[in-house]
Amino acid sequence: MDPLAGLNAEQRRAAETVRGPVCILAGAGTGKTTTITRRVANQVRTGAFAANEVLAVTFTDKAATELRERLAVLGAAGVRASTFHAAALRQLRHFAPERVGTILPSKVLLLRQIANRLPAPYKFRPAADLATEIEWAKNRRIGPDAYGDREPPIPVDLMRRVYAEYERRKSDERAVDFEDLLELAIRLFESDEAARSTFRAQYRAITVDEYQDVNPLQQTLLDLWLGARDDLCVVGDDYQSIYSFTGAGPEHLLGVPERYPHALVVRLEESFRSTPQVLELANRLVPKLGGLGKTLRATRPDGPPPVLQGYGSATDEDAALVDAIRGLDCPLEEIAILARTNARLTDFEELLHDARIPFQGASLLERDAARRLCRRLESSAAPAPAAVLAAAQEAGWLEDPPEKLGEREQVRQQDLARLVALASEFDGSASAFVAALRERFAPGGDGRHGVHLLTYHRAKGLEFEAVLLPRLQEKELPAKQARSDDEVAEERRLLYVGLTRAKTVLRLSWSGKPSRFLRELGVEAASAPAAAKQEWTPEAARLREWRLRRAKADNVPPYVVFHDSVLQAIAAARPGSLRDLARISGVGPAKLERYGAEVLALVER
Repeated sequence: MDPLAGLNAEQRRAAETVRGPVCILAGAGTGKTTTITRRVANQVRTGAFAANEVLAVTFTDKAATELRERLAVLGAAGVRASTFHAAALRQLRHFAPERVGTILPSKVLLLRQIANRLPAPYKFRPAADLATEIEWAKNRRIGPDAYGDREPPIPVDLMRRVYAEYERRKSDERAVDFEDLLELAIRLFESDEAARSTFRAQYRAITVDEYQDVNPLQQTLLDLWLGARDDLCVVGDDYQSIYSFTGAGPEHLLGVPERYPHALVVRLEESFRSTPQVLELANRLVPKLGGLGKTLRATRPDGPPPVLQGYGSATDEDAALVDAIRGLDCPLEEIAILARTNARLTDFEELLHDARIPFQGASLLERDAARRLCRRLESSAAPAPAAVLAAAQEAGWLEDPPEKLGEREQVRQQDLARLVALASEFDGSASAFVAALRERFAPGGDGRHGVHLLTYHRAKGLEFEAVLLPRLQEKELPAKQARSDDEVAEERRLLYVGLTRAKTVLRLSWSGKPSRFLRELGVEAASAPAAAKQEWTPEAARLREWRLRRAKADNVPPYVVFHDSVLQAIAAARPGSLRDLARISGVGPAKLERYGAEVLALVER
């Protein structure tokens, strides 16, 4: 297969340049993987490099596998594609196997043991939050002695103690973690000239995918791989740099033109994913994103305009969200609801379960707080409100938690608060409450099909026919923890990632103080519309009484039957037929079939 076949002008320009530094700025949905695999295949086909002289570096094993498979089809099967960590491990085992001890699959178990010795309430912090903090430091080559000047998930002095104890125990056990693999490879190449020379003779050209996510540790190793050579190709999108909590940042991508003044910089701006309407909205954020400018152009035909709508309450917003999902003409698996945190996704778990819409991706009951509480109380006969409150407090629940907490601890605290609130309204034993939780928060279906519930971070790299972005308000996006300019800028990039996941349908909504980013998208609303006090006519009141009876019979919340505004519209219109009823906004085909005859009978009466 000709590696240049079917490429657009921008992609072809990158693929034809087989030597020297190349920087590919690949916007969302512009075919970056296609471009870099075609370029590597063309390097091999033209004889610029043999296949075994090219190293392609990715960030996940899945991406590395995809690169190898595509390159094999293109006739470049000998190219080595691997993650940074896998490449470092291979080099260590080849040049200095004695430096590699037991590889820890995760930091969490060791850190849980260390954290259990901390004073309350810090010993309840998720070990995963502590692991993320240590990874941030190690990715920036900051050891325990130099650690500080930062707001970690626990006080700095305790975090430094945990970090030092983690390193000590790891050393005693002759174990290494994934960051150690990179650090050990760096020390190897810094100290061993023979290893440097051998490696550089073997790999004469290097390609790095997702370069906006490179951290200082990885960049240091990459510099040692390259030496004074410049046969480097990097591909990335600074607009999608959203992993600063790992120590990553777009500065390495943005600095390529300065480090390599003679580099070819190619902008991939022709998007194959989204409609012109979706891209027009996403492009409104571009002036605020800074960096190396890119404005996406659509290749797909027109689609519906994005919906941007504020609501007077979260209940109103949720009801509209359910109606929007039911009105979409695509499989549920092609729909995604994105939120800033896993804890917020729990709202939509409840909402979709009550509306009997299958979903996948989020699970309150699989997270640490609920899983531990359920296990502890599943046989308890004590009243649920008191038992759950006591268990949550013993687990370190803080009624008024500080703002600066690690991401997982924020989620854990919010999960505990949700469990306490749900239990306070439950009339029964703790064991019955646990059973009710397990029924209510079951995903629906088999857990692998239905609407996707994802955080913005987890949605990166994915695409869906319809994307719904609810709760676009202050303290949600941007998150309340985002205070500095850099933190707010990353929150803006999160929104950009969310917008560009949509192929055709895009829906933004809010029910609190609108996010400042909405103004950048052209929304002039100063606040969400206030919830108007409903004036119920006798006809509307009769419909409301019927709705309450029907909701109880169907075991669903009343708004799942019809929203207040829909009942008011029905009462005002007094439809005389199913056709008339179907013309009212909020009465879709499913509701028409399920409730139409009863509604018409009430209106006629």
